[in-house]
Amino acid sequence: MRRELILTFVLLLTVFLAPAVGEEAAEGPGKLLGDESDGSRAHPTHVLPLFPENEDGEKGEQITPDADLVLPFSTKYTCGECHTYDVIKQGWHFNAVDSNAVPGRLGQPWIYFDGKLGIQIPLSYRAWPGTYQPADFGMTEFRFTQVFGRHMPGGGPGEVTATDVDDIGRQFVAGKLEINCLTCHNGHHGQDQGGVNGYAIHVSVRQNFRWAATASCEFAQVKGSASAMTDTYDPYMPMGDEQEPTVIYQPEAFNADGEVLLDIRREVPNQRCYYCHSNVYHTEGHGESEKWSTDEDVHLKSGLTCVDCHRNGMKHDIIRGYSQESRVSDNPLAATSSCEGCHVPEGSGVPEAARLGAPVPQHLGLPVVHFEKLTCTACHSGPWPSEQAVYSKTSRAHRLGTPNVNKAEKALPHVLSPVFALEAGTVVDDPNEPALHSGKIAPHKAVWPAFWATLAEDKVTPVALDVVEKALKKVFEELESPADGSWTPIPTEKIGEALNVLAEAVEEKVAYVAGGTLYRLDEDGAMVEEADHPAAAAYMWPLAHNVRPAAQSLGIRYCTDCHATDGPFFFGKVAVDSPVVSDTPRTVEQVAFQDIGRFGAWAFAASFVFRPWFKIVAIGSAALIGIVLLLYGLKALGAVARVLAEQNQ
Repeated sequence: MRRELILTFVLLLTVFLAPAVGEEAAEGPGKLLGDESDGSRAHPTHVLPLFPENEDGEKGEQITPDADLVLPFSTKYTCGECHTYDVIKQGWHFNAVDSNAVPGRLGQPWIYFDGKLGIQIPLSYRAWPGTYQPADFGMTEFRFTQVFGRHMPGGGPGEVTATDVDDIGRQFVAGKLEINCLTCHNGHHGQDQGGVNGYAIHVSVRQNFRWAATASCEFAQVKGSASAMTDTYDPYMPMGDEQEPTVIYQPEAFNADGEVLLDIRREVPNQRCYYCHSNVYHTEGHGESEKWSTDEDVHLKSGLTCVDCHRNGMKHDIIRGYSQESRVSDNPLAATSSCEGCHVPEGSGVPEAARLGAPVPQHLGLPVVHFEKLTCTACHSGPWPSEQAVYSKTSRAHRLGTPNVNKAEKALPHVLSPVFALEAGTVVDDPNEPALHSGKIAPHKAVWPAFWATLAEDKVTPVALDVVEKALKKVFEELESPADGSWTPIPTEKIGEALNVLAEAVEEKVAYVAGGTLYRLDEDGAMVEEADHPAAAAYMWPLAHNVRPAAQSLGIRYCTDCHATDGPFFFGKVAVDSPVVSDTPRTVEQVAFQDIGRFGAWAFAASFVFRPWFKIVAIGSAALIGIVLLLYGLKALGAVARVLAEQNQ
């Protein structure tokens, strides 16, 4: 009997534990084949079967080029065979919509602009002070993706399930914009991001979200446009319409097993980064946007690649490279991948100087206060400062690298640089906590916001874009827009008229923000201007590239590179950008962004005018004192000699 009870207990224990043991054995360590390296630096070969997403939103049957229904491949289910997709989507390029993601240092926003309506507004899903949530501006994730997805590697807002009534049907037709691994990791020269049939066109023009990754690669072609289809169109039941999206794979790209050789690069090529991260500085006399007339970043010309500094693991928590990053990032290399981390590492307990061949700077004769008050980039990065901050362009703001780009210097949005200001703050986990500031001056790019808003006490909230378009289109239709794509000049009286019209449309107190000023209506309906309103302050984000070599750094010639009474570092002009017509355009001096008194900065700079004379007087005085001391010394020596001579006698 006792034996039977023991056997029964063992049997029951086995039954209860078997599922748990089996589940653990099936899951193993919880990682897929490509989630963790075995340490080899050899380049892995990617000969892979391609898988689509099926009509149920799950992994479909393997793709063959001669199937009855040829579907675009899904990176989620193709690359996800070996790499955990849900881990990758936590990365910096994809996690902006994740409320749990730490915002980090203020960065470049997405800028929506409409020169005719006087709109230039910085948007971001991250909790960066000075930017606005797209939802507050009336932009759903689907619409945001269509406008800005041209320079997004997919994921993020592109994968959020639509809830807006107008978007639900469109998303079913267009699909979701998955993370496009090929955007960064495809080493083949045929990867097409910005061509006339490339990724950007399929996202922002044709609304082919589901097909965009396939359209961008070298072994497939996508024809047709989801934007031409009605909301009732079913992409899994094609109608034979010549406008519907269709995929044509190159048959020779598939081997006998139906697999495709992908030129996947673990170390992302620089050219892939450049598509989203190029900059143009319209500095007078420097060739403007002509690449042959400007120098590349000194690190890249020395043989480094972008990802030598901007590293990440499978989580894709890419290092941004600023000095405070280790306080908000889990990436173990964050602390050692800033300027100081490579050039002057400290505290690790082992010699780490000259990482990646980085020279150890000497800064002979440079007062220590410079390291307390300035970032490395203040002297070494961006365009050489001039009398006025210049118009700048970025890939993301001005859709560089895509068809029909407006190449005019003053094409919107208007981004100005360099602006030498206190370093933009680092936002921690809690958006209600104040941003961390280094207290150092750094070069920035800046954009002056312009948008229509509602007022509730001191809170300024953007009015939804579609409401503004509907309410103000007729108010501004007679205004003439310039050919260069700059602002349509808006007379002040038109601002007042527009505010009255908008107030009726939204039935709330309204305002217009532009050029550092907030325009509102008083109780009598007359327009009031509030200059230097906090909501109208310029939004700034630090710039780091291009890095200039030491011989081209500020101060290399003399202290007056910065410390002159007209030196651009302190006294250069920053235009206050606005579509509102003004007889006297406003400018602000750089020192206004540095928390430094203007008179103190000017007085200190003025002292350098007389410093050469101070040196001459000091050297002359020292020489005179030396001669006097020498004469008295000789007299004293003679007196001592006489005394000694008398004693000997």
